Amino acid sequence: MVQFANETEGLRFRIVLKSGVALGPGKADLLEAIAETASLTKAAKRFNMSYKRGWSLVQELNRHFAEPLVETEKGGAGGGGGARLTKLGDYVLKRYRKMEADAGKAIAAGIGDLRKHLAVPKPTRKRKLTKAD
Repeated sequence: MVQFANETEGLRFRIVLKSGVALGPGKADLLEAIAETASLTKAAKRFNMSYKRGWSLVQELNRHFAEPLVETEKGGAGGGGGARLTKLGDYVLKRYRKMEADAGKAIAAGIGDLRKHLAVPKPTRKRKLTKAD
């Protein structure tokens, strides 16, 4: 599931593994898209992200883990390169998604309770049309 701040209801799960090293929905979604498309370019495009930004996130993830999470193959003049999750990348993604689901279940009742206290949207008044319209 693609998530965007304040557009997705519920939990946006982000963990800080150590100072300066975080894993959240954006990086997890990128890893998932790489696994599904076998292409960093296609994965980045899913999120209207430049290849450069996607590559930067992949390099950041690879740098902070003991082994790379993503392996890439350079394409020739006509393209043809690819990307795939490594065994560790697959494990990290699955573990993150499990933690995210567990956290969502743990707070579901609290979210439901808080939603009961949200303001009810006021109906918008429709303006009467005049001859000038």
